[in-house]
Amino acid sequence: MAKVKIEGVVYHLDREFKAALEDAVKQVIPGAAFDRNALYKAFEKAIYRKCSVWENVPDNLVEKS
Repeated sequence: MAKVKIEGVVYHLDREFKAALEDAVKQVIPGAAFDRNALYKAFEKAIYRKCSVWENVPDNLVEKS
């Protein structure tokens, strides 16, 4: 098993995650009015509450370049 630092992954992919989260909300709740940045901050906090600082992931999901 490999380990990933969740905070680092979330920070590194924040633009992509923010856009994906916005798209998902718009798809599930068409016409929803929300602050994209506030939604993402709440999402980030939820990730940090639910995950450990270091999370184990299967080796086949990690590739070192």
